[in-house]
Amino acid sequence: MKHPLNILFLGGAKRVSMARKLIAAGQRRGVSMNLFSYELHAEVPVAELARVITGRKFNAPDILDHLHTIVELYSIDVLIPFVDPAVGVAARYVETYGNVVAPVVSSTLAETLFDKSSAARAFEEASLPIPSTYKSGRPRFPLIAKPRYGSASRGIEVIETITDFRRIIARRDEFLIQDFIPDHDEFTVDCYVARGGEIMCISPRRRLEVLGGEVVRTVTIDSPALVEASRMAIERLGLSGALTLQYLSPREEPDRLMLMEINPRLGGGAVCTVHAGGDLPGYILDEALGLPMHPAPCIKPGTLICRYFQEVAFFNEQ
Repeated sequence: MKHPLNILFLGGAKRVSMARKLIAAGQRRGVSMNLFSYELHAEVPVAELARVITGRKFNAPDILDHLHTIVELYSIDVLIPFVDPAVGVAARYVETYGNVVAPVVSSTLAETLFDKSSAARAFEEASLPIPSTYKSGRPRFPLIAKPRYGSASRGIEVIETITDFRRIIARRDEFLIQDFIPDHDEFTVDCYVARGGEIMCISPRRRLEVLGGEVVRTVTIDSPALVEASRMAIERLGLSGALTLQYLSPREEPDRLMLMEINPRLGGGAVCTVHAGGDLPGYILDEALGLPMHPAPCIKPGTLICRYFQEVAFFNEQ
């Protein structure tokens, strides 16, 4: 792999902190890099560190062709997706052209994981514990209906009456319907799995505060149970690359962990794990550079981050 590395974010508009961590990981390895970000608009925060390339929506019919043009034009070496629709695009690009590195699962597995109904079936088939999924018969309230292709908690409805149930069940193909557990704790586990299948990092953290579906306050924790549950999910589902696993635990049964979803990409709060010693950006660089990879020796529990808004100004130079 040549120097400097040319890295293209896909939908990395707000990932300034992770971009800084990526640059720092390169510096520790004596590697310089050029950062680019593929966005719908040029005026995004990551422009502070990266050259922004105005591109297509990730569901555009010609997305792979246009992305290939960009990769060729700027000699891109690494693709890093930061939003759900970009994961499948990155996976399909690698499978089609094979001229870049991307820390992603296969496009087929990505499609399964981003369809909540398909993901729930895959988790059940792999004997991974999840909230009970409604299939048929008399409903037991409360239930929760999640849009199959939704993200950031958008469109979720709690079902507490037969009237609401009938309204949702008339469109059941659009939803995953499961038991609703109102009193619970939520956890995220950041993971990195090398292309050869070796697990480099498993870092549990507690979700303390969420805004708009994205964590803004989170702390790493020492939880052998979450580590083991995540290891089991990785091995049984054949996961690879950068991963974000979401769990909940009922407060009345704190030892019971249920897998909610798996996002096969770097999560918004994954920078907390990096602060705690999990070198997620470094693993991406090591794979791109063909360097030896070593599992994280210690993820420091009690590392808390609080995220905040900061403005980036753009000026009309005319």
